[in-house]
Amino acid sequence: MANLKTLKIRIKSVKSTQKMTKAMKMVAASRLKKAKHAVEASRPYAEKLHEMITTIAGNVSVRDNFNEKFPLLTGRNKSQTYLIAIISSDRGLCGGLNSATVKFAKSRINALVAQGYEVKIFCVGRKAYEQLKSAYGQQIIEHVSGIFKSVITHKSAEGLAEKLTNFFNEKQFDVCEAIYSKFKSAIAQEQVCKQIIPALISFKSNSNANSNSFESPVRYEPGEEEVLSELLPKNVAMQIYNELLENSASEQGARMAAMEAATNNAGKMIKNLTLVYNRTRQANITKELIDIISGANTV
Repeated sequence: MANLKTLKIRIKSVKSTQKMTKAMKMVAASRLKKAKHAVEASRPYAEKLHEMITTIAGNVSVRDNFNEKFPLLTGRNKSQTYLIAIISSDRGLCGGLNSATVKFAKSRINALVAQGYEVKIFCVGRKAYEQLKSAYGQQIIEHVSGIFKSVITHKSAEGLAEKLTNFFNEKQFDVCEAIYSKFKSAIAQEQVCKQIIPALISFKSNSNANSNSFESPVRYEPGEEEVLSELLPKNVAMQIYNELLENSASEQGARMAAMEAATNNAGKMIKNLTLVYNRTRQANITKELIDIISGANTV
């Protein structure tokens, strides 16, 4: 039977761990609330930006060299090389979230390779990079970490968007897809793949846009093409920003659920260890009483 001193040390250790997991659960719950609010707050801007690009693209799409001027919107009429931006967390203790993301990413990468496409990888977050570098090290062209260690800002997304657009302008890829965890609830996250470049924006060409009789309800200065050129990189940044927020909310939700499960398991372990401790202590007392009684009878 276990030693009483050893049992006391184990109980104390588990209680200390339980306090830590309980505190981490509370922190994750607080961060989850903020992340959900940030996702909801960004939606009106994203919707309006999408609406503006759709309207302007419809107006200018009938003009000469439209496809050549706006490759971020129309692409390069080929899709030979894919860049997969895989978004994961920088920290662990969030259940199987990152493993699920990496598994989903591997499936997508292998499917593209099987179809004859060249695949390059852009890792955002430490966990995905650590799990992919051994098998896909030569395909990883960029690795960024530390974004999720502080509050996610639009500036962080703009930095990532600038890297992606630079790679695109350098013709390092033709199509860019982002793989991340979409937040559904504190106990449910969904791994999704979304195309970022070229932008998935449907628009209809306005055949009257160049006629003298056509008058747009909105006037764009210095001109529609110039405004569209400014909006398309912002659209890339906005998509990445939303995906970072979704992944952050998923991370905090998964961590909250994992820490709650760990706290409950610690409680059960404390209960079982306390029961063993009490039984061991009672057995020792009984043994001592028997020894005393036996000694008295001998005398």
